[in-house]
Amino acid sequence: MSLQANDFELFDVPVQYAQDRAQLDTRWKGLQREAHPDRFAAEGAAAQRVAMQWSVRINEAYQRLKDPLKRAAYLCELQGAPVQAENNTAMPAAFLMQQMEWRESLDETDSAQGLEALAGVVSAEQRRVQQELARLLDQAKDPAQAVGQVRALMFIERFTQEVNAKLDRLT
Repeated sequence: MSLQANDFELFDVPVQYAQDRAQLDTRWKGLQREAHPDRFAAEGAAAQRVAMQWSVRINEAYQRLKDPLKRAAYLCELQGAPVQAENNTAMPAAFLMQQMEWRESLDETDSAQGLEALAGVVSAEQRRVQQELARLLDQAKDPAQAVGQVRALMFIERFTQEVNAKLDRLT
């Protein structure tokens, strides 16, 4: 195995959005056991440095593969459609309207019950976007279309953090 292998090759899992989290966790633990620097203590400092590089590479891949947003962005990039969220903020008008409505609701809601209801609506949309990403990436094989859904999921995750932070302040 090469340090340059993509994350899916490294973890020996299919190159697709849908992943089995338990399988990823098991594979991560196994790879970490194989690459742990302590296993190479008798082989000297150079071997331990290489093992440390492997350990870091395995952890980076695991962080990308276990997170639906990072995994989707990574798949888009691997398939020639980088997300470029910093440079491309174009979103469909309907999604922009939805964002504004959510933002108004967040600003106007001062009760835990209201915030929990908003969180439920946002969570449902998050699941819908993740299902659409699975369809676009795994079935339609359309990473260019998936890029817009990745950007939508980025907003949803940031907004969820804001809702949760406000909820934490109230409770």
